Amino acid sequence: MKNLIFLYFFLLITSSAFCQNPINPKEESQKIIDLISSYSKARETKDSVLLKEILVKDIDQLVSSGVWRKGIAEAVKGMMESSTENPGDRTLKVESIRFLGQEAALVDCRYEIKNADGTIRKMWSTFVAEAVKGKWKISAIRNMLPSN
Repeated sequence: MKNLIFLYFFLLITSSAFCQNPINPKEESQKIIDLISSYSKARETKDSVLLKEILVKDIDQLVSSGVWRKGIAEAVKGMMESSTENPGDRTLKVESIRFLGQEAALVDCRYEIKNADGTIRKMWSTFVAEAVKGKWKISAIRNMLPSN
């Protein structure tokens, strides 16, 4: 009987040691919204230092023209060039966040660029956010231009 009680106690202690804390969706969602806001600000102000802080090293990005950017150097360079070549007010509005676990989330955003002539280019962007050492970062971006 003592062995059974000891075994039960041992299992209880060891199982609780490996339990993961459940994420707080509201708190983590706000952190991800702030991440997307930082990305938008970095693009608007052409802040490559901020971009390098919020992107993972092996980021990949598929832009609406079909160009793939792979790796942080290529992604940052392409983002800076794109912001210069295609000026306009960029707006990213988070529409949904879907957690894929405690360390990954899909973030769907409405992406609009208001051009100098007043026209608005309406797109969608999907971000893959990844928790790296407790901080959310962007690991992938997919920009889509709807056909209708």
